[in-house]
Amino acid sequence: MADPKGFITHDRELPARRAVDVRIQDWKEVYQDFPPAKLNQQAARCMDCGIPFCHNGCPLGNLIPEWNDLVYREDFQEAIERLHATNNFPEFTGRLCPAPCEAACVLGINSDPVAIKRVEVEIIDRAFAEGWVRPEPAAVRTGRRVAVVGSGPAGLAAAQQLTRAGHDVVVFERADAIGGLLRYGIPEFKMEKRHIDRRLEQMRAEGTEFRTSVNVGVDVTAAQLRAEFDAVVLAGGATQWRDLPVEGRELRGVYQAMEYLPPANRDLADSEINARGKHVVVIGGGDTGADCIGTAIRQGAASVTQLEIMPRPPASRAGSQPWPTFPTLFKMESAHEELADGGGDRVYAVSTLGFAGDQEGNVRALRLVEVEGPQNGFKPIPGTEREIPADLVTLSMGFTGPEKSVLLEELGVAYDKRGNVARDASYMTSVEGVFSAGDIGRGQSLIVWAIAEGRAAASRVDAFLTGETALPYPILPTARSLV
Repeated sequence: MADPKGFITHDRELPARRAVDVRIQDWKEVYQDFPPAKLNQQAARCMDCGIPFCHNGCPLGNLIPEWNDLVYREDFQEAIERLHATNNFPEFTGRLCPAPCEAACVLGINSDPVAIKRVEVEIIDRAFAEGWVRPEPAAVRTGRRVAVVGSGPAGLAAAQQLTRAGHDVVVFERADAIGGLLRYGIPEFKMEKRHIDRRLEQMRAEGTEFRTSVNVGVDVTAAQLRAEFDAVVLAGGATQWRDLPVEGRELRGVYQAMEYLPPANRDLADSEINARGKHVVVIGGGDTGADCIGTAIRQGAASVTQLEIMPRPPASRAGSQPWPTFPTLFKMESAHEELADGGGDRVYAVSTLGFAGDQEGNVRALRLVEVEGPQNGFKPIPGTEREIPADLVTLSMGFTGPEKSVLLEELGVAYDKRGNVARDASYMTSVEGVFSAGDIGRGQSLIVWAIAEGRAAASRVDAFLTGETALPYPILPTARSLV
């Protein structure tokens, strides 16, 4: 245990965000540096519980009490070894994961939980700065070839594990750069892309091959893929977005979030779909909606309004979401802080009735109505209809599953009742030698789940190819999931 009294003597503390009026002028990450003394105090708050529920809260099973103790003792080199033992990419999860581990922290029962994510980020950033993150090539090559389709966190985790097991791994990505939604879905102010690039440099040095701008199923057929590779890992994500079939949906200026964010991430302020000078409405209250808010503000939107059909979440745990479950709480992300600072609004318990356009076919307004909570089926409240200005609308309402692509059709994989690619306990689909990992088989979920599934699928692929495996097989808490 780091400090027996640490959780008593130190309060939870996170690094300060840069001033709003400063950070919205650029696309850099919003947090300031965290002093080493502060980090030491946060690590000291970990109680090293007899039963560390943070392990259960984390799908990766991160050894959190162990590396908290090592950070407190300033042994960062051993800390990164313990962190990498369960997580290939802590620089991603430490910035993007909503931290179910913190929700499950025992200290969180009656106090603020340990700042686990911040300690995680500081460990990996220190490791890169010190040169401790080096390539780990396999000592012996197996001669077996594996294709990984999709380069998001699940695909990258599977690829790195399989390459280190000695297989020849090729990652296919239909976009022009590796990273999936990490690259073009997550804004720069949440995670600078240099974090992806330095990890890819390590993976290339280990022997992983990357092929971009390849739409598997079109540019490379399923038959060609099966002929060239001994196993295939499908990691294409759940990219079939949820639409909004209302009047005026066809108007110019109404976009899916994933039509708006990728070009913004490519060209930042000079994006082809630009919010500059426009009244922006973001439909959807999740992380993707927050990404759209922060992007629109940095592009110079005249105003930004966020709409959410659900009522405003509580500030503390509801009785129906007791510890250690992952609660739905009111959050003030950096983008929300920027929204409030600029006079924008987050409107809850409303539903979109339709869009109104001008004579040229451009959206000019959105019609909405207040609704009663989900227990009443979001029933409209009479007399609450109103119209708000809208020159640019983003639909940030989540995803319904994987795209039913040519590749999946040619492979002949089966689907489960939710429309995801069905697989068994070994992550193998209904087709021999074809596996799936991440959202394509699980449905839309967290980055930490994607990495965990990529690692788990890799161990099963290795066993399929060689008859045995030394790769770790995370026992994912599907039946006892806290998320």
